Amino acid sequence: MLSLNLAPIFTARGITKPYNFLVKAGLSPHTASNILSNDMRIFRLDHIELLCTVFLCEPNDLLLWTPKPGQQYADDFPLAKLKQVDTPDNWQQTLATMPLKQLREITKIITNTESNP
Repeated sequence: MLSLNLAPIFTARGITKPYNFLVKAGLSPHTASNILSNDMRIFRLDHIELLCTVFLCEPNDLLLWTPKPGQQYADDFPLAKLKQVDTPDNWQQTLATMPLKQLREITKIITNTESNP
């Protein structure tokens, strides 16, 4: 089953008031509410584009695929790329507790990545 998976994006972007953020981004209050409650039966392409634009992400980043219980899927099943991936819930906390030397190394990596697209 496909569903929206925006919570990790909100956390990564430091968005503490998702509803307000979505409405300010241009979604109607009704649509923002439906998105946050994961009550979307129809997901319009312009909404996908808007979310990808404001989150600086790809459509795959918005979606989560949960396999049907008891159903077998091949390892190379295309939707398997959308399965839940365990990542740190709070990257800010991870950075806050990281030694300064590692933070400097990460900064170098980020700086080199930005200058070499």
